[in-house]
Amino acid sequence: MDALRASDPSRIGGHRLLGRLGAGGMGVVYLGRADSGALAAIKVILSEYAEDGDFRARFRREVEAARRVDSPWAVAVTDADTGGERPWLATEFVAGPALSEAVARCGPLPARSVRVLGRLLSRALASVHAAGLVHRDVKPGNVLLTTDGPRLIDFGIARAVDATALTATDLVVGTPGFLSPEQATGGGTAAGPASDVFSLGCLLAYAATGRPPFGSGVAEALLYRTVHDEPDLDGIDDPVLRSLLGELLAKEPAARPDAARLDELIVEDAPDGSVDWLPEDVVRLIAVRSTAMLALPDIDATVADEPTTAAAAPAPGRRGLLLLAGAGAVVAAGGGAFAVRQWLGGSHDPGSAGADGPAWAIGVQADLSGPRSADGRAQERGVRLAVERFNSRRNKPFTLRVKALDDQGEASRAVRVAERFARDRDVLAVIGPTGDPATDAVLGAYDEAMLPVITVSSLLLAYTARSQKSFFQAAPFDAALSVPIIRRLLLRPDVERLGVLLDRSGGQAAYQVGYATQMNAGLLTTGTAYPRVVPTGTRDFAPVVADMLAHASDAFFYAGDAAGAVHLARALAATSFKGPRMAMHTAMNAAFLKDGGDAAESWEFTTPCIDATAPEAKEFAAAHRRRFGSAPARWAAEAYDAAGLVIAALTALVAPAATATADPTRRTAEARRPTRAALVEKIAASTYQGVSRTYAFDEDHRLKSSDAFLCTVRDGGYHYLGRAPRNGT
Repeated sequence: MDALRASDPSRIGGHRLLGRLGAGGMGVVYLGRADSGALAAIKVILSEYAEDGDFRARFRREVEAARRVDSPWAVAVTDADTGGERPWLATEFVAGPALSEAVARCGPLPARSVRVLGRLLSRALASVHAAGLVHRDVKPGNVLLTTDGPRLIDFGIARAVDATALTATDLVVGTPGFLSPEQATGGGTAAGPASDVFSLGCLLAYAATGRPPFGSGVAEALLYRTVHDEPDLDGIDDPVLRSLLGELLAKEPAARPDAARLDELIVEDAPDGSVDWLPEDVVRLIAVRSTAMLALPDIDATVADEPTTAAAAPAPGRRGLLLLAGAGAVVAAGGGAFAVRQWLGGSHDPGSAGADGPAWAIGVQADLSGPRSADGRAQERGVRLAVERFNSRRNKPFTLRVKALDDQGEASRAVRVAERFARDRDVLAVIGPTGDPATDAVLGAYDEAMLPVITVSSLLLAYTARSQKSFFQAAPFDAALSVPIIRRLLLRPDVERLGVLLDRSGGQAAYQVGYATQMNAGLLTTGTAYPRVVPTGTRDFAPVVADMLAHASDAFFYAGDAAGAVHLARALAATSFKGPRMAMHTAMNAAFLKDGGDAAESWEFTTPCIDATAPEAKEFAAAHRRRFGSAPARWAAEAYDAAGLVIAALTALVAPAATATADPTRRTAEARRPTRAALVEKIAASTYQGVSRTYAFDEDHRLKSSDAFLCTVRDGGYHYLGRAPRNGT
């Protein structure tokens, strides 16, 4: 979704506009929120069409027809204005990847999945056709996969069967490669329901093979092959599916079954309200896209005095299924792979740190004197340790230094710090900022300078900056932590219902974790969730706890701040409840231990930070003690890893230039300074094995791995339990 432009309206009808979903030849599509809170996709017609009286009449008739479409597998029209200055149409908005994205990312679907998809979409088309409409653009990009099944979307070029086309008769309407022979010949007026059936056949063939059945290339070649050639169904070994596709892709419209008949022909069971028929990696992608909705502004939760039983999504029957940001295989890209052990404990020469040669800088933007100064100072130490240990190596192609600037956690000051780093030619990358407000404020400045900025402790799902090409989020975002929470609490034999208490005192981070935990409990496991939301400042949790226990909550998860966690811990301690209880890492501080006292015992926490006592952090912790005289604090190891990632990428970039010089004594001096843009590209393509996790990024520069760690309170102190479980307790 793109940001609204200055020329865009802020409201349409009863909808507040949140952003742009796209634009086409006939209008702009916005994402909006109705006053009721429901999301909608709103298509606003361009003024050149709005001024055409005939167009308005046809648009009005077709909106009326679209309102009659009644299918759970097609998006519903929720509102429209056909008589205003700019006519518009609103449909329900659903979160989920397009079929095209799912196939591109996860590969072709198995035969059963394709048959189920075909049956559900045939029902959507049957409703469209029964309403007197022809969709005319059935393609993988117009089918969304959601947590309870597919949705046919985008009726932007749909028209009534008995209406004249909105375009010239010689114009091909639809998407070449997924349209019928009668559409391919330019006969837009002749495209009827049978055309949609043919397009559905193309879509299903694509889902089964990963490629369009009439190939790819220029539009003219696609149209010719659609009319004259047989479809390419190679690789489809299932005889039932192959036969079905043969019927759908018949050249003559009369030879194809209609949509209602197709529903009868496909005998595969179509489980309503479930994703059990899809492969696990597709289900995982659906969950990621659904969770991304948590980043939208002003999603209001229920209040404390209106308890509701969560409508748990029907369980897919795969109790240990990983949905969000799973730890998939990562591949070293273009020489970018690097392991921390290669320089953490390797051969060093302390005297070589001042060797001649390029002296570039890694910046540290951190809260060094504000509310998160402890985290900021820990990160500065981690970066300094990484740079010093690199500089101590023999035969390094360059030397580095650290420039640390204090933004005090304030947005306005953070912008000034970012601008200073952006103007400093020697700074090739920045580690930070420490918190979400500062990060949100600076991304535009860093992106404009194409200066790579890597945060390890800013964990929101999304930020407001429209372009974030140089930004890397090197920690799992808050909502992704719902996965280890659910695994830890619900994948045990004595827990069936998870009580989720969302405290608004915790802000957006708490909301994202709490909401994602509630939403995904029924997808990840066969358990359910019972959510409660309390207003900011709530201190009496006893009535809420009583209600949650009355609704059979046998485990608790608290999303909020440390003060609220203390009050909840005391309220639970006053009952007979002895089950598991967890809180998000923002509540894990000294105040929880001190103020919670005995009530804090046995509480557990998920955290993106590795502990200094972890076996894999042993060498790092020892080096930190030697350098700074103390054990590393939270976020130090992650900042150390982020600096190591930058150093590895720089090394990979300058190595060819350094080794090209025959004289070894001149290699360092003649190493070529990489551009910031090249460093961004190298980091994005790299896989780096750090102390805390493997670092590899998706196309949005988010961390692929959602590894988290577990801690518990024991004998009045925090104790590290290890990595969060992937498949149970």
